[in-house]
Amino acid sequence: MSKKILVPIANGTEEIEAVCIIDVLRRADSSVTVASVDELQVTASRGVKLVADKLIGDCVDETYDLVVLPGGMPGAEHLRDSKDLQRILKRQKEEGKLYGAICAAPAVVLQHHGLLDQRKATCHPSFVSHLENADSVESRVVVDGTCVTSRGPGTALEFALKLVELLYGKEKAEEVAAPMVM
Repeated sequence: MSKKILVPIANGTEEIEAVCIIDVLRRADSSVTVASVDELQVTASRGVKLVADKLIGDCVDETYDLVVLPGGMPGAEHLRDSKDLQRILKRQKEEGKLYGAICAAPAVVLQHHGLLDQRKATCHPSFVSHLENADSVESRVVVDGTCVTSRGPGTALEFALKLVELLYGKEKAEEVAAPMVM
C-alpha cells in the first residue's frame, strides 16, 4: 500500500538531501508531495532550481504517513518560519505519525518548535550545539519513536532508506537499495 509523504522545500534547501529523499521514497512507490514554503520554484543551496508540486498552504488539511525535511541554509530557516509547516509538523507528532529531518533541520526546525522533546537526535556537526539532547549526535541516522534524524548530504541515502524501512519494512528497503548498488 502506497504511503503518503510530504517533503517541504524552500529557497536554500540542500538539494542533495531533498532529491535523495524524494527519489528514494518514490522508488518505494510512495506518493510524495513536494511542497514549497516559498514559491513553486525555489533555488536550492547550490543554485539548483527545484520545482514543487504545490505550496505548503495547500497541504495543511492533508494527512501524511511521513513529513520529512531536508536541511540546508537558509532553507531550514525558511522551513522553521512557515506557520503552515509548523502546524503540519505538530499535528504529525501529536497523532504519533512519522516525521524527520536531516542536516540543519533537526536543530533549526524540530528543536526550535519543541518537536524533539528530549528525544535522541542527530544533525549536521555545525548545529550540534543547538540540540538539547546530544547523546546520539555522532550517529548517521537516529530513530527515536516516530522521529528520525540524520547528519547531512553524505548520509542522505542511508536516511532515505531508513525511512523506507520504517514505512514498509526491511525487505522493501533492501529491494529499493539493490538496484542503487548500495
